[in-house]
Amino acid sequence: MAEAAAQLQKGLDQLALLPDTPEHQRQELELRSSQGAVFVAIKGTAAPETGRAYARAHELWEQLGYPSGFLQIPYGQSANHILRGDFALAQRLAEGLLRVSRQRDDTAGLVLGHYSAGRNLMFTGKFAAARWHLEKALAFYETRPHSSLVFEVAFPPHVSSQGVLGFVLFCLGYPDQASAQSSAAIAGSRRLAHLPSLVAGLQFDAMRLSLVGDDAAVSGLADELFAVATEQGFPSWGAHGKVFRGWVKVKEGEVAEGRSLLRAGSTAHRASGMGVAWTPHPFALLAEACEIAGEIEEGLAWLGSALQVSETSGLFWLAAELNRRKGRLLLRQGNNDAAEELYRKALCIAREQEAKMWELRAAVSLARLWCEEGRCAQARDLLAPVYGWFTEGFDTPDLKEAKALLAELA
Repeated sequence: MAEAAAQLQKGLDQLALLPDTPEHQRQELELRSSQGAVFVAIKGTAAPETGRAYARAHELWEQLGYPSGFLQIPYGQSANHILRGDFALAQRLAEGLLRVSRQRDDTAGLVLGHYSAGRNLMFTGKFAAARWHLEKALAFYETRPHSSLVFEVAFPPHVSSQGVLGFVLFCLGYPDQASAQSSAAIAGSRRLAHLPSLVAGLQFDAMRLSLVGDDAAVSGLADELFAVATEQGFPSWGAHGKVFRGWVKVKEGEVAEGRSLLRAGSTAHRASGMGVAWTPHPFALLAEACEIAGEIEEGLAWLGSALQVSETSGLFWLAAELNRRKGRLLLRQGNNDAAEELYRKALCIAREQEAKMWELRAAVSLARLWCEEGRCAQARDLLAPVYGWFTEGFDTPDLKEAKALLAELA
């Protein structure tokens, strides 16, 4: 990828010496479009260089009358803007891509458009709408596979759709289906032997599993993610790998070393071009590491920063869980009223998002608090219908904890 970037820049340098003609513009369009895809891997999707490459490509695309075969340009721009926290512009680009693709009956564009819209909606916490778009993307891909798209947009869109869908399904309360989609995404990227999509799949699955609580699985994914990203020169995913390796160290009892790795990974992540959209997750891991170390004030500071990023960007995909975790830390300080308020807020956010897994966690936390205060009947009335909604995933830590608490309340 680094060599590809160098060759593309040489091409652009040579092109600048030639007269400005429509053919010249067409050649620059091809080079800029490819440059954007390469920068995604070596600079990061949200990196300024990536944004500039796609912005210039879009300008040329407009000048040439939107020639077919370049729908990856609004796709790339949409990704750049959502990770920078600009949902409105990102979604306008995705919707414009869908509109043009429908007009042209272009299934490749429909795959890219639905994936873009689904990914954008996932980051804003609109999980049900995100699921609809992602499943549409996969359905269109199955009717007419577009293997060439992997080189045009940096990732195979069907594999990316499966990876994001895995996380969305987990939030919606379908952990078994989520695991199946995530596994399919990683298996698909291995079959393609396409390393950027592999590290992206590993990152998404490691994030999901860190939230599930499967630390052993996270360990293997983190090591592979870090190794491949380092070898291939993918700094953004290398930063994620460092974050997950630090988290594994914390959970294995090496808290000081783990926190140090988490801080270093979080700093590298913010400088790597991954954008603000991912920031709440490493901050949440740092907060939990602080809780394990007994550093409650520092943990609250990290959660405060994560919540500020969510509020500022409007990307609320982790908002319910961040509020719940903040409530848990305040409870450890003996502030029951503030904890209850945050648990209720987490519950409200989860219900608005139709995020049953976040709702279950908030309900468990609130029910446990009420039980300790002697309000056991009220606690059971809260938790029982939420737990009763689930139809799968009964061997996951969340559902096991909820079941055990309901047994106590009975």
